[in-house]
Amino acid sequence: MASPVTKEISYEDLKALLGKSQNLLLIDVRTKEEVDKGQIPGSIHMPVDTVETALALTPEEFKAKYGVTKPPLDAPELVFHCQMGRRGRMATNKASELGYVNARNYAGGYQEWSAKEGK
Repeated sequence: MASPVTKEISYEDLKALLGKSQNLLLIDVRTKEEVDKGQIPGSIHMPVDTVETALALTPEEFKAKYGVTKPPLDAPELVFHCQMGRRGRMATNKASELGYVNARNYAGGYQEWSAKEGK
């Protein structure tokens, strides 16, 4: 069976969404040490090895743990990212397997973001 093609989102598209979408849930799957050095504004931290468990939480548990509403399976704007794309892709594929039909990976990751944002 062929592995699903990971849906990706570009820096420009992500930047536009951050500016206008109320529904965007941007999930940073890097380690805490990486996140402490800087993060994309508005993202929530969910280390890659916890994604499956987190998405299996009840909406109440999810909200209590992450401070945001758990995305429905058809959430229109669900984006994962890491530092350079690989872990984000793993997390996006995991979310897709769990039924998140629109999960996307910001392949450029924080590395591209910080370069373009001049941070």
